[in-house]
Amino acid sequence: MENRFYLPHPLLQDSIHCIMPVHAIFDTPDPATPCFYPPTPQNSLFLYLRDPISAQIDPSRDFIPQPRAVIVGPQTKPVYLQLHREHLAIRIGFHPSGLYHLLGMPLHELVDKSFDATEFFGRPLTQLVNQLQHCNGFDEMVRLVELFLLDQRICQKAMLPFDQAMQVMLQTGGNCSIDQIASLACLSNRQFERVCKERIGLSPKYFARLIRFSRAYRMHEEQPEATWTTIAHHVGYFDQMHLIRDFREFTYKSPRGIEKEINQAPLKMQRDLRL
Repeated sequence: MENRFYLPHPLLQDSIHCIMPVHAIFDTPDPATPCFYPPTPQNSLFLYLRDPISAQIDPSRDFIPQPRAVIVGPQTKPVYLQLHREHLAIRIGFHPSGLYHLLGMPLHELVDKSFDATEFFGRPLTQLVNQLQHCNGFDEMVRLVELFLLDQRICQKAMLPFDQAMQVMLQTGGNCSIDQIASLACLSNRQFERVCKERIGLSPKYFARLIRFSRAYRMHEEQPEATWTTIAHHVGYFDQMHLIRDFREFTYKSPRGIEKEINQAPLKMQRDLRL
């Protein structure tokens, strides 16, 4: 597998955290074993450029084929992703309220939802996907993505102290008081709760839990030899029981149970994820 992390153009960095192309070819039966993808605190725009991809949110239902361009809103539930032999994709990762800036719509309406991004961006995004399928290398792909995103900046909402405060919450791994973050946002706790649900889609406390869980999950993908006790203390859990509670909340499994999912997957989907 080849992937690369790109910082976006300086004019995009207030809303967009990174642009990450990934390319993988599987030496397994087609389709490959589904990959487990738990919630993360980072909303994304995914562009799929080679073989199709399907997603399953409800284990009792079939996999649903995904469009070439998919906006994924705030996640609270895990999904399974069905990949085929050649996986070439670009993930545009947003800062905590970056997707709100781009779309200009309340994020609580998008919780655990995804939709065809061409329905929002129209023909320019369709043209971008077509161009990306004929690019020679990651650098050319990212340049085209940046040009597209720069054209969309005219629709963005104004930045507020709230947006910088949520960056602090993310950078501290969710291990900061809500009172402190509300103060940095120049809002009362009640106002902060309302704005958070509008721009993030989730309550502040729930978002902090999601940040901490995501750090723990990604640390296990990166360092499978680390014990869960070590991981719990490293990411700021009071004890291992709190870690287990969040794993059951966000993956429906215990930390031990999730190890089997990770070991069976042909691709560790979040090992190189940067937030």
